[in-house]
Amino acid sequence: MSIDGRPAGPLAGKVVLVTGAARGIGAHTARLAAARGARLALVGLEPDRLAALAAELGPGHVWFAADVTDQSALGAAVDGTLAALGGIDAVVANAGVANRGTIAVGDVEALVRTVEVNLVGVMRTAAATVPALIDRGGYLLIVSSAAAFAALPGMAAYCASKAGVEHFGTAIRLELAHRGVAVGTAHPSWVDTDLVREARADLPAFESALARLPWPMRRTTTVTECAEAFVRAIERRRRRVYVPRAVGAVQAVRSVLVSPLADRLVGRTARVTVPLIEEQARALGRGFGVSTPEARP
Repeated sequence: MSIDGRPAGPLAGKVVLVTGAARGIGAHTARLAAARGARLALVGLEPDRLAALAAELGPGHVWFAADVTDQSALGAAVDGTLAALGGIDAVVANAGVANRGTIAVGDVEALVRTVEVNLVGVMRTAAATVPALIDRGGYLLIVSSAAAFAALPGMAAYCASKAGVEHFGTAIRLELAHRGVAVGTAHPSWVDTDLVREARADLPAFESALARLPWPMRRTTTVTECAEAFVRAIERRRRRVYVPRAVGAVQAVRSVLVSPLADRLVGRTARVTVPLIEEQARALGRGFGVSTPEARP
């Protein structure tokens, strides 16, 4: 702590914009960053939850309702942040969704929406915030996943979107380095959020398939542990973030995970689990979990 009792450290006085901030990893990352002295701009689709979180964090924090696939809404959120807080030092492009079903059985619009939010939403967030980050030599953390390294049946759109996020981050890291902006990609495995809990509840066959994955891919991390890793990444401007850290070892052998051998091994289980997942997804009658705004009428 500083002499005046305020938090001292790399985040003290810094402005951090977080998308998908209404719940889960985004909300916990905002709480931890605020506790370390940052001022938060909370962006998401659930105004009541955003307002409540901003009030919980106290004075000096702002929130904006915006869909990350809507460039004008993101632009308004950035403009509002600059007007209220004076600049942006770091961005966590965290907003994400996961659809239910397979390419053969499921809502194709939910499949496409997953890619739009997870990948296109990251692109739009980066485009909206990069000018402000350049002004302050800031840091952009974009949230990919351990799913970028391995393909899982029943998660085609999610895996594709997160693989795209990883490569997008790798490319723009090179584009922005000479402008003083650092770019990191985050790769969590399963985190105990509403998104993961609801997927397991909606599709028992999916839960059973996860239990058969090798460690650390079957491990579920607490949302606090994940948020702590994200905040450390912001403080240290990290290039890669693995949650848990052992996911880094999975990344190192990714070529094996997409090899013909992996096809054979995973395929044995998929022949049983995929029909069950499809049956359960068909009976579910919706494309997303119940807490995902896209699932609401």
